[in-house]
Amino acid sequence: MSVAEISGGVVLRRALRRQRGRVLLGIALLCTHQAAEALVPVAIGVVIDRAVATGDVRALVFSLAGLAALFTVLAFAYRTGARMAYAAVEHEAHATRVEIARSALDPRGHRSGMRDGELLSVTASDAELSALVVRVAGLTAAAFTAIVVAAVALLVVDVPLGLGVLLGVPLLVLALQRMAPLLTRRSSSQQEALAATTALAVDLVTGLRVLRGIGAQDHAARRYAGASRHALDVTLRAATTKGLHLGLTTMVNGLFLATVAGVAGWLALQGRLTIGELVAVVGLAQFIAEPVQTLGYCVQLFAMARASAGRVARVLGAAPVLAPGDAGPPAPTPSRLTLDGVGHAGLDSVSLHVRAGEILGVLAYDPSDAEALVAVLAGRVPQPEHRGTLYVDGVPAEELHIDALRAVVLVEQHDVALFEGTLRANLSAGAQVDDTVLRAAVRAAAAEDVLAAHPHGFDRQLTERGANLSGGQRQRIGLARALVADPPVLVLHNPTTAVDAVTEGLLAEGLASARGADTHGTVLITTSPALLRVTHRVVVLDRGRVIAEGPHEQLLASDARYREEILR
Repeated sequence: MSVAEISGGVVLRRALRRQRGRVLLGIALLCTHQAAEALVPVAIGVVIDRAVATGDVRALVFSLAGLAALFTVLAFAYRTGARMAYAAVEHEAHATRVEIARSALDPRGHRSGMRDGELLSVTASDAELSALVVRVAGLTAAAFTAIVVAAVALLVVDVPLGLGVLLGVPLLVLALQRMAPLLTRRSSSQQEALAATTALAVDLVTGLRVLRGIGAQDHAARRYAGASRHALDVTLRAATTKGLHLGLTTMVNGLFLATVAGVAGWLALQGRLTIGELVAVVGLAQFIAEPVQTLGYCVQLFAMARASAGRVARVLGAAPVLAPGDAGPPAPTPSRLTLDGVGHAGLDSVSLHVRAGEILGVLAYDPSDAEALVAVLAGRVPQPEHRGTLYVDGVPAEELHIDALRAVVLVEQHDVALFEGTLRANLSAGAQVDDTVLRAAVRAAAAEDVLAAHPHGFDRQLTERGANLSGGQRQRIGLARALVADPPVLVLHNPTTAVDAVTEGLLAEGLASARGADTHGTVLITTSPALLRVTHRVVVLDRGRVIAEGPHEQLLASDARYREEILR
């Protein structure tokens, strides 16, 4: 399915199609339940006329047996049908959540424009609400079945009564449906406000340490309180609309019930209805209130499902940021990585190359140039947004499949992302890796103290984002994870900003040793003298251009600005 084809309506129709087996079986059973329930007052009326009024014991016994059978069918059909309906909703919600997660984790990126917290809200809430269309289908079919059976029974008792129900109920449903667009708009606004509040909460929790450090926690709290107040106001407006709709449904339902019961009583006084028929008619009129109420409830459910489906479609239908090619991993070449006249953001016609077996240092006087270079090397910049070409083993990066590019080039940024789980799981990234390899990588990253500080070693549990480690420990574990992956080309961006000078020196030596293979290429984008000292060459960027290139010691001796930059 192409991006343009994904809309809220498509999400809803696809849910019904994917769950059609459970939906159809659930509809059949729920319709059976409602038909049986509609026949209960009819059966009671028959029992009164043919057994109670006549005093026929044999007829009474058979009638009670029939009622018992009717209630057995009724109970079984509802229990099984409701189970199938709820199972369909949960299976569809699960399938939708998996799709959203797959879209969010797509290495090509996506242009949904949603923040992490909003994606979390869509995954946790909107996926479940959009799946309610499956339940709406079952409830609506069951409600109409109940109304039709009740109307037919009333036609048998009295034609004008039956016609009144057959004509009156559709008019009531159409009248209640008039509020559906307003319900959808209010539900959509509510879900968007809640998603925005969730996104803000995620941002604030993530940056809580920074906020406390700069004394901005009170401002952040006021900002969140304002967003929460807006979400509350929108939610209350949505609740008011839903309450009004429910109140109108109940009122109209009651008036309709009173009208049918009043007409039936008048017909009984005229002698046109027996006592049993009067009981049946009043029972049916009272029963009809339930499916009419259900139809009103379905209008609300469908409004919420349609609003959430639109938000789900916004994620699933988002165009990818990148449009990579389909070429597989290229054969290794002497020049593992080459930038030819690349321009992006502040970069201006940058050309450089990384040879096999080489550690290349990059010193950018402007940190924004370093960020731009990292984005290009990571393959996060789509072709229309940069000039020049990035070659990976002689092949333009845009011609490679995204997996092929990632298999050759690994970019590890200084803001390391660790995950909740064991230290071993974070280091191995889900692969089966021998402890010997893990220990070698930890040693090269000068992170042995992280292992020694905890009795469980590699089985030590890390909290979300590795919050129970220090900043320096997180950086070193991130570097160790990159070394475990052992990529052909490794790009490191300021990997030692949170470590002390002694540890930085140990890390530099370990890194040089670990990346010393003749086939490996390594790029160190840093201002650290310890790291630049272990490089073979250093490329210097100023105002987006390459202004100098050479061995670190040579630049240190001949370039005053270079010396000032790394020694300050």
